[in-house]
Amino acid sequence: MPEVILEAKDLRKYYPIKRGVLKRTVGHVKAVDGVSFELHRGETLGIVGESGCGKSTLGRLLMRLEEPTEGNVIFEGKDWHAATGSEMRRLRRDIQIVFQDPYTSLNPRMTVGDIIGEPFEIHSDVVPKGGRRKRVQELLDLVGLNPEHINRYPHQFSGGQRQRIGIARGIALNPKVLVCDEPVSALDVSVQAQVVNLMEKLQDELGLAYVFIAHDLSVVRHISDRVGVMYLGKMAELGTEDEVYQHPTHPYTQALLSAVPVPDPTLRGKRQQIVLVGDVPSPANPPSGCRFHTRCWKAQEICSVEEPQLIDRPDGDGVHRSACHFAEPRTVVETVDVSDVEPDERFAVVETRDPAAAAEMAVGDEVFARSDAEAEADVPKQYTGEEAASERPTPGDPSLLVENDEGAPPRREI
Repeated sequence: MPEVILEAKDLRKYYPIKRGVLKRTVGHVKAVDGVSFELHRGETLGIVGESGCGKSTLGRLLMRLEEPTEGNVIFEGKDWHAATGSEMRRLRRDIQIVFQDPYTSLNPRMTVGDIIGEPFEIHSDVVPKGGRRKRVQELLDLVGLNPEHINRYPHQFSGGQRQRIGIARGIALNPKVLVCDEPVSALDVSVQAQVVNLMEKLQDELGLAYVFIAHDLSVVRHISDRVGVMYLGKMAELGTEDEVYQHPTHPYTQALLSAVPVPDPTLRGKRQQIVLVGDVPSPANPPSGCRFHTRCWKAQEICSVEEPQLIDRPDGDGVHRSACHFAEPRTVVETVDVSDVEPDERFAVVETRDPAAAAEMAVGDEVFARSDAEAEADVPKQYTGEEAASERPTPGDPSLLVENDEGAPPRREI
């Protein structure tokens, strides 16, 4: 297994709640409360969970855009949050971030060349000043943009192109870890696929390690090697992509997976969707014991008293980490192997070998062709241009009078 490049140890981030004239602290919002995990070199760790569970705050803690209340981040054996001054600047070169919204993360007053080249102003030893423009053009070409657009402004690009600009800025300093805070949430499905494929290509070429934060479970499964599920500031389940998606053991993970629509008509009626009761508790006043016990159908007395630890628990095919007293595997979606299934006869291509049948089909085609020709002949002639004066019948022309079938007075055709 590759070496651990980034490790989070018991990370906590509490935001104070201040009230009154003197602004006294009356409580804390526990955005992240005791999260621990490891990230290996060249690996992609996906972080999923519903809105407000602390995913984005965790990403900002990893970047040290927020200072943790407790805990620390170890990067290549060094305490990330203990570094200061020049050491901090060197470490920031190796950990970069791609923000969620490409519309607000780019300065509208700066050209694309200035935005991507801005890291070179801070880390002047990475690229010589005379070669920065060429390096920016290389980065634009690397992320699939036209290098000639270096002087354009962000508003002249589409949403997917803006996100590519953000990725180019993130990889400008050749980092080892890239924190992706919901990089495809604001994009449509086709552009999502383009950005995700681009990130996979860059990972293969540059050896990047990703912390990929997202809501879309299908996108996370596609790109991630391991997946962590967060709920109310804590890690509920952590394992490989197959372990979490094929053998989920935490009730919250099972409920999330059961809500994902599957575009397969053969599975219609075979899924058991888990509907959670109640609302998500406030992070300012989280439940005691297990955070999920107020909405869990397995909850017992121990769940409200003792907090479960994120440890290895059996999943029916091995073990992976789960924070539940009553963790057990559950098949949320039954997948069917259709590789050996015969195609439906209604959609099969039939090749006719019988000469008589072939001749009958040819006669039918001729009848249809003749019918089409007759239908075209019945269409009234359209007069345009100079033909209108010479060939169009006059309103009093007797040829326009049509006899009725029942011997009624002739009517004029309009």
